[in-house]
Amino acid sequence: MGIIHNPILKGFNPDPSILRVGDDYYIATSTFEWFPGVQIHHSKDLINWEVVAQPLNRVSQLDMAGVPDSGGVWAPCLSWCDGTFYLVYTNSHTKDRLKDTPNYLVTCDRVDGEWSEPIYINSYGFDPSLFHDTDGRKWFVTMETDFREGRNRFSGILLEEYDEKEKRCLGNVKKIFTGSFIGVTEGPHLYHIGEYYYLLTAEGGTERGHAATVARSKSIEGPYELDPKTPMLTSRDWPEGYLQRAGHGSLVQAPGGEWFMAHLCGRPIGHGEGYCVLGRETAIQNVCFDEEGWIRLKDGGNHPYETAVSPYEGEEPKPVRKRYTFAPGKPWDMDLQFLRMPLGEDAMSQEARPGYLRLYGKESLLSKFKQALTARRQQSFVFEASTAVEFEPDYFKQMAGMVYYYNTTQYYYLRVSHDEAMGKMLAILSCDNGQYSEPFAYVKLPEGKKVWLKVEGDHEAVRFFYSLDGKEYIRYGEDCDALRISDEHIDTSAFTGAFIGICAQDMSGFSKYADFEYFEYIEK
Repeated sequence: MGIIHNPILKGFNPDPSILRVGDDYYIATSTFEWFPGVQIHHSKDLINWEVVAQPLNRVSQLDMAGVPDSGGVWAPCLSWCDGTFYLVYTNSHTKDRLKDTPNYLVTCDRVDGEWSEPIYINSYGFDPSLFHDTDGRKWFVTMETDFREGRNRFSGILLEEYDEKEKRCLGNVKKIFTGSFIGVTEGPHLYHIGEYYYLLTAEGGTERGHAATVARSKSIEGPYELDPKTPMLTSRDWPEGYLQRAGHGSLVQAPGGEWFMAHLCGRPIGHGEGYCVLGRETAIQNVCFDEEGWIRLKDGGNHPYETAVSPYEGEEPKPVRKRYTFAPGKPWDMDLQFLRMPLGEDAMSQEARPGYLRLYGKESLLSKFKQALTARRQQSFVFEASTAVEFEPDYFKQMAGMVYYYNTTQYYYLRVSHDEAMGKMLAILSCDNGQYSEPFAYVKLPEGKKVWLKVEGDHEAVRFFYSLDGKEYIRYGEDCDALRISDEHIDTSAFTGAFIGICAQDMSGFSKYADFEYFEYIEK
């Protein structure tokens, strides 16, 4: 037996879809506007997890040019049947009342292989899942949205049979569940266990009111009976709990018969009413079936536990310490992602200057189309990130450096740029819900010299540094508010998490380049 410490997937890793194939466990999580789409994590012991695949790695599978902040890939579902992996997902083009949410299916015979071109399924709603029944039939399950005045905007769960030979649904759509008293019904997963079909849904919205609810039926088309102890899992009435926002779950059974539920959660700084700087994460719970056949947390109640018990031995994961370097032909590290689109040769090169990553400046951080930026998730409340950059701007619209990023309206950008009076200079460009500022005075930098940049995060504070020799670092400015880089601070609906990375802009349109020697991320 081993102890699982929650969350198991730290930092922005929401909407888990868990799966076991033989002795291997997989969890697929949402990536929203970050490319490649979908993170698939692997484990042998339910304790240690590693990203092994990002299946939506071609624009033909996932075109997110122009999608809004927190648009893109919502709530993927990973499944397996007869030697084939199936992945269904939404590419959300809009996310307000009128939601444009096309749903797709891709397949592969290996989880880390080259996944197929997508099959379009429907656009009724989002959070699709594919259910493989014991009789060989397949069913597509999704929630339905309703934009009309006076209607339930999350109007229920739809069921439709999928024909694998014809690669389409058969059109026999039926609404099988309209939700509980909690409302905001989404994230459906179907399971056929014993004599019942269990429908596990997410409800209450993905903020502090989130929950996981269960309904069941002896027929796949219903009617479905709601669990009398709804919700099955939540933190909505437990503001002092370590794990908040608990909901959106999926089930898996170990070879020995033990059941687990992976679920979404968040860890507020200060707990309770604090802000979840790390975004929505994934935890796991031991679950069982009670005497009446309802799904329950094994240790009782409906609040998430900080630990779970694994049937396998395994050591607790160590803090991440990673230095990313660049070289011609070197495989790209899956930690480092892009915004909306992959960076082509016109934006990024490991070959132009061996030993460096060359970023050719593109559009501003406000752009939802073409950026020269790569970043990784913040996965610890205390971290340090650094880089060394060679950049010789000659225009104030040219800049390069390190960005502490939530979305196009919320970030801190420690940038090297140009000022007409000062020449090469260093400053922070701050954006707070779309309001721009430069909070600290410009610092003159020597021309033709490398500059080292460093960002330190410490719970609610973030600090910035620079160096001219890579040894002695100089503090730049004062403590800044890290709580701004969170879902809770954003004025519009937001569901991602904090990223830290490197980028270059040339808003004159002439692609002035910057050379980055390395990028390092250390958890403390």
